[in-house]
Amino acid sequence: MMVAMRDRRLYESISSTYRLTRRQDKRVASVIHDALGDAERIVNIGAGTGNYEPPDRTVMAVEPSAAMIADRPSGSNPVVQATAEDLPFPAGSFDAAMATLTLHHWRDRWRGLAEMKRVAARQVIFMFDPDEVYRFWAIEYWPAAVSLPSEQNLPRPADLADVLDVIDITTVAVPFDCTDGFGAAFWGRPEAYLRDEVQQGMSWLAQLSEEDLAEGTARLEADLQSGEWDRRHGELRNLDRLDVGYRLVVAER
Repeated sequence: MMVAMRDRRLYESISSTYRLTRRQDKRVASVIHDALGDAERIVNIGAGTGNYEPPDRTVMAVEPSAAMIADRPSGSNPVVQATAEDLPFPAGSFDAAMATLTLHHWRDRWRGLAEMKRVAARQVIFMFDPDEVYRFWAIEYWPAAVSLPSEQNLPRPADLADVLDVIDITTVAVPFDCTDGFGAAFWGRPEAYLRDEVQQGMSWLAQLSEEDLAEGTARLEADLQSGEWDRRHGELRNLDRLDVGYRLVVAER
């Protein structure tokens, strides 16, 4: 995931727990890889540890965090330390550019999107729609998250058309047993949000003050023990998948 300068220390600190909870979900990966079409040369912007890089293509990863780069598995694709806003490649270097749950951390989102368009003919962005995600039940417990710098002035999927030639916006429903612990991945497994390693693997929780994080955790734990969470949201435990605001935007020039 690409980070602005203000966020780099965050990802340096959470990299030690990242691989415990942030692993590729094959169903989400399939949607992303299908959207890449027949692209052979791909740049993965804000690549993190490389979870969603397709194994059957030529991939160049871009990631600013030295800790994330160091945590990439042995034998991973080549990686350069750089930011989305200043990609170190000539125009048209790639068939496709992909970005997975990273756009909200870019210092200048519009410049980063323009850079994607400059270096690749196709752009594939897996992101969340703030209008939808901020309705997620967990926000009730950690409301301070919506005031974090990384959560301000977030673009909606349709807004990307201001820079990119968007051809498709797809809803990506999250499976109940999602193996990648991103923000709303545990929508039907609330107990997971009590675990330290899960919290530290989610930037929206990892950035909270100790007081805000502890207060929300205590309230959620109390509601689970009393049955209050299940009275309000228990039907979620019976669903196979849910739309919690994640979208795949595909653009092409």
